[in-house]
Amino acid sequence: MSRIGKAPITVPKGVEVTISNKNLVTVKGPKGTLEQAVDPDISLKQEGTEITLARPSDAKPHRSKHGLYRALVANMVKGVSDGFVIEQELVGVGYRATVKGQQLQMSLGFSHTVVIELPAQIKVTAEQQKGKNPIIRMESADKQLIGQVAAKLRSLRKPEPYKGKGVRFVGEVVRRKAGKAAGK
Repeated sequence: MSRIGKAPITVPKGVEVTISNKNLVTVKGPKGTLEQAVDPDISLKQEGTEITLARPSDAKPHRSKHGLYRALVANMVKGVSDGFVIEQELVGVGYRATVKGQQLQMSLGFSHTVVIELPAQIKVTAEQQKGKNPIIRMESADKQLIGQVAAKLRSLRKPEPYKGKGVRFVGEVVRRKAGKAAGK
């Protein structure tokens, strides 16, 4: 049994949820509007300020989709009401980040500056304090989009295990390896 799928989704004040007859869920709130198509096998019911999802049988595909779509709709509701924030830090000598409009320009130790055009739904800021690593802060209502962009930024220069240099999430612990001198 899916414990996640059975849990009801509470809709906070200021958030409007619309469920069309083709199982298209539209969520509007102070942070924006999001849409998600739900599998036709999964039925959605809205009763007051709660949304519940039900599945037709206990078959494996129905069980897996039940929890999946409940989580997706819950993330949409949380995103349009509170939003999601991801912070990444650039660890390394000379690593820098600047924001110009929706462009993020980063110096990551390559011979060129890496320029990334960010989607309009993401608000990005870069802060640099003396003696600390530069931090990139991204805010968005769409959890999937912000996670995908954060993963793309991290893939440009993953944290390496010897010195720990690279793009990492704030609070991420990088497992360090001893160098070849430690073997003697």
